[in-house]
Amino acid sequence: MSAVETQEYAPVFTGKTLERLQEILTRYPTKQAALLPALWLVQGERGWISDRNMVEVGEVLGLTPAYVKGVVTFYTMYHQHPVGANFVQVCTTSPCNICGAEDVVKALLAHTGAKELGATSPDGQWTVIEVECLGACGFATPVLVNDDFVESVTPERVPELVRKYK
Repeated sequence: MSAVETQEYAPVFTGKTLERLQEILTRYPTKQAALLPALWLVQGERGWISDRNMVEVGEVLGLTPAYVKGVVTFYTMYHQHPVGANFVQVCTTSPCNICGAEDVVKALLAHTGAKELGATSPDGQWTVIEVECLGACGFATPVLVNDDFVESVTPERVPELVRKYK
């Protein structure tokens, strides 16, 4: 258990977040079917999904913690540790690599201060990771900054991109 998780646990599903979950549940035939949106709620509230959060989600949806963890670990969109305020995903699949994705990654690491993939910058603002295919091979190199899709990123465009999200 991380130092963050050893602190007293405050449930996520209370107040407005519980109300939002209850509204979401009305749109699905079973509680299990609402698992992905429930996980989004947790991540939206906490910034990441801890093991204790997975237990809570399981409790409110009637699922085992192992089942919830299996889903969280399957999807790359869920963070299993704290990340920076700006979460940057760079496509480094073969077509993007041919078009310079590795240089985009190096430029992002340098300009954000994150220094290495998956690490968060000292100011807590940036986490940069590589991902497999953002589905825009014709616009290499695509980058996802939080929920914003940015096409045709080059190392030269990185300083401008970083300034935009400061």
